[in-house]
Amino acid sequence: MDTAGGKQKTGCTDTKGLLRIIQSIPSPKAEPFKLWLAQVGADRLEEIENPELATQRTRELYKLKGYPDDWIEKRMRSIAIREELTEEWKNHGVKEQVEYAILTSEISKATFGLTPSEYKKVKGLKSQNLRDHMTDLELIFSMLGEASTTAIVKTQNPEGFDENKKATRQGGAVAGNARKELESKTGQKVVFEQNYLPESQKKKQIAKK
Repeated sequence: MDTAGGKQKTGCTDTKGLLRIIQSIPSPKAEPFKLWLAQVGADRLEEIENPELATQRTRELYKLKGYPDDWIEKRMRSIAIREELTEEWKNHGVKEQVEYAILTSEISKATFGLTPSEYKKVKGLKSQNLRDHMTDLELIFSMLGEASTTAIVKTQNPEGFDENKKATRQGGAVAGNARKELESKTGQKVVFEQNYLPESQKKKQIAKK
């Protein structure tokens, strides 16, 4: 890194490394962070023993953020559908995370006409989770694309990345065709070009401005 004194060596680490550094700090000021890490670790172990706890905590988190109950139900269902799809991919020869990302992008493109990265730009998002900022309809069509892909994978039994990519495009097209049909009937786009937030969160943002 360039500084006033010339180039200096800079230490870098990932999240895991950063947490290990925090644990090794002897200062009493680091104690709250250590306690927090211990609690998070305990929570994760409990969730491994009882997966329903993870679902409950996720619901509570969305509730605290101000999301309405009906949206939370859709979001939780979308998580379950996503998990079922990735399990089918895993069982049919899709192993690498980059392959999951590519297949997910294919579904999104066929469903909405946008890849996830393009979708984020439309909504003005950066590191946020795209689906946490989708409207009810966006979530519904996202679920339809993934649920359709799961059904096609189960019936066609594709093996490996290339065959699953074809099945993925077919599943996304089911949702894409349904989206276009709805748009033709309503005259309105399904893709919501703003960053969807509950009314309570919108008021907080306005107050900050």
